[in-house]
Amino acid sequence: MEVNRLLIMDSSPQGRVTESTTKIMYTVCITLIPALAVSAWMFGWDALRVIALTAIFTVGIEALISRIAPYKINFMDGSSLLTGILLAMNVPSNAPWWMLLIGSLVAVILGKQVFGGLGQNIFNPALVARVFLLISFPVAMTSWPLPGMAVDAATGATPLGILKTEGVGALANTSLADLAIGQVGGSLGEISALALLIGALYLLYKRYITWEIPILFIAVVFVFTGIFYLIDPNQYASPVFHILTGGVFLGAFFMATDMVTSPLTFKGRVIFGIGCGLFTAIIRLFGSYPEGVSFAILLMNGVVPLLDKYFPDKKFGMVKNG
Repeated sequence: MEVNRLLIMDSSPQGRVTESTTKIMYTVCITLIPALAVSAWMFGWDALRVIALTAIFTVGIEALISRIAPYKINFMDGSSLLTGILLAMNVPSNAPWWMLLIGSLVAVILGKQVFGGLGQNIFNPALVARVFLLISFPVAMTSWPLPGMAVDAATGATPLGILKTEGVGALANTSLADLAIGQVGGSLGEISALALLIGALYLLYKRYITWEIPILFIAVVFVFTGIFYLIDPNQYASPVFHILTGGVFLGAFFMATDMVTSPLTFKGRVIFGIGCGLFTAIIRLFGSYPEGVSFAILLMNGVVPLLDKYFPDKKFGMVKNG
């Protein structure tokens, strides 16, 4: 006997949505295409090599784990593919294949499956892999091919690296336009803030992400670094420089907003975004590493359960006592 779905009675919530996890994951992958295209244009075939390898590795590793895991794993839901793409955007275009394989193993196993798979992981898997690679292979993870150069021809520091080691004066020939379009050295996801913004605007339009985390993340970095720039512009770079360099746009729009590792509530997202921006700025200005986005997001990932618990949204119909 066929049952009419309109007559089915369930417990709340009764809402029905057409947006599946798989659709959302693949949509996010598609919105990264502008940034990937700029990376391929700037770094050539080697950028495509990195993207292809990390995507194949992460999906393949999860497919193998799905055969032995005691719980169900849908390795074709797009989450492992997205992890692979984000990992690719966090490494240099000259990264060797074996390092990409190690990063993929760390992302899938330590960043995701060790917690029980998609929806259970505490930390962003791609960022777990990036930090692991940065600590394990610091030289390889800080040797950045310059745009338009053959991989073995020339490498150089990122603008943030130059700022950290040589000071503001060394950035005299670096224009803000170059930072916005990607005419600088860096990882695949660091070089074009404009391309990342194009994809992010679509995610905001579709409401796959909300404004609180990315806008507050970027705003806090801008304000905090701007204060020190006003105090001493000869020592500290401008706030515009800080939001256009490194992984601020990639982290704010595509990694900090991860639906699994970010807060569920509005208040939690506000605090999360502020915390990410604050830690990023502090690490950049006073830490030993030139970049702080990855560490900032992972630190805030760790307090998400507390944010959800102690900063809940008001439930519909709830009346405050007293």
